[in-house]
Amino acid sequence: MINFTSQTVLVIALIWLTVISAISIVVCVYDKVISKKDRVELRIPEKVLLILSALGGSLAMYITMQIIHHKTKHKKFMIGIPVIMAVQIVLIILYFYFVA
Repeated sequence: MINFTSQTVLVIALIWLTVISAISIVVCVYDKVISKKDRVELRIPEKVLLILSALGGSLAMYITMQIIHHKTKHKKFMIGIPVIMAVQIVLIILYFYFVA
């Protein structure tokens, strides 16, 4: 069994969050651009945007949506993504309280 130190876990988590946040931003902006061109067949499914948020891109996704005004009228996103962020914050706190 591999024994990771808290510092190693933190570095891996930061790399993951950076990558998934960048992907979330690109996907969100792409979907916004395509939505303006009425190319429905090229749109990103809403569940993909939510999955990217759940995988760690929630903060980047939420900020991007606010900046480019994308999906801001959809309760699923304006309530769902902050809830995902809250759950992620709780999980991070629990990890460092009980494991690290």
